[in-house]
Amino acid sequence: MARSQGVNHELSEVLNQLWSRDTNRLKPGTDYTISLQGKAGYVAQGSNTARDMARAPLFAYVNEGKLKNIKTYALFMRLLDNYEMSTGVSETVTSEELMENDLFLNAILETEVMKCAHKYLVSKGHSPSDQQQFKRQLYDMWFRLYHRDRSGGEDSCGFEHVFVGESKKGKEITGFHNWVQFYLQEKHGNVDYKGYKAQGNRNTPDEDDHVLNLQFSWKGLVKPVGSSFIGVSPEFEVALFTILFLASTEKVTTAVVKVDEYLLEMVVYRQGRSIGTSYPKLLSSNNRDL
Repeated sequence: MARSQGVNHELSEVLNQLWSRDTNRLKPGTDYTISLQGKAGYVAQGSNTARDMARAPLFAYVNEGKLKNIKTYALFMRLLDNYEMSTGVSETVTSEELMENDLFLNAILETEVMKCAHKYLVSKGHSPSDQQQFKRQLYDMWFRLYHRDRSGGEDSCGFEHVFVGESKKGKEITGFHNWVQFYLQEKHGNVDYKGYKAQGNRNTPDEDDHVLNLQFSWKGLVKPVGSSFIGVSPEFEVALFTILFLASTEKVTTAVVKVDEYLLEMVVYRQGRSIGTSYPKLLSSNNRDL
């Protein structure tokens, strides 16, 4: 049980600083509306059939004007089509894509969220204070290609896995923890939301929640449980997972944190100097559990 390891107060404090500076976070009910519908059922490991407990999409409405006009979202969305879905298929990175990566990093580095994260990382001795060197560090963590499937070439990177999603041997979905990608893929008919995941009746989510555990299929493959922040900016997620990744050299780093009203277990896997995967796991939301 994750909760027994106790809340990491120092990490919670810095993540709450990021949370309060995330001015590009969209407001539920105003900038977007989600429709949670039914509670998803059990899916056996390796199975790609799931009962659909949600007839309608998860996202009933998203203000696309905001996504296109807020620089970090606009540049983030340009990165989503740069990758091959399947692991084992080598990625080809064009000079245009390299430029898009660069522009995205420049844009997030200008935000208060990333400035706050950088300052904290420098204070801990985890990152260089020089902006360009810090950007290089971020690039290596998020965009440097590596082998995820041993059979092929360089087929993956942290950004692709976490934000875009991948399929493994054409049988299962891995990664895919980003709400903007979820919304866009749902809109294109590639994602089918199957319902929310919750333990018992205690953890039933509501439409204003900024973190959800959910079940969905993507291009015919089922993800039995995926977890994702909803409505937060790309810079918030990059900042938060970067801090967690650099906090330790373990293969897997987990930390229980209290961010805003959410008790979360943050999980980061490392692949050398890069992020293997990272995601939040919602343990509880105190507006209901008190």
